[in-house]
Amino acid sequence: MEGLQANAALSGEQEAEVDRVKEVVMKAVERDIEKVARLMVSKADGELFGEAEFELRDLVQRLGSHALEATVNDRKKGGTKAAARLAQIATVPPALWRGGRGPT
Repeated sequence: MEGLQANAALSGEQEAEVDRVKEVVMKAVERDIEKVARLMVSKADGELFGEAEFELRDLVQRLGSHALEATVNDRKKGGTKAAARLAQIATVPPALWRGGRGPT
């Protein structure tokens, strides 16, 4: 994914924070990952595209939502010492990135 700074150099404290957040997120999304695996196993080769793509997209979006929620809740508990960064304002609605469906 372009634009993500996943490989940016982090301090030792930040690396420890990465490990802690990863653990919190993994616990939060474990059921979602199982649902993704079940969807993939339940579809025959000819069914992997089309409707299954939309089901997968919905599951992955839910997974991301649960990851964000778990991270925010963990920070509210005082799990992080760093201040949260401000989010950038999107200039293009996310649904229109890379040909996604717009509002219906």
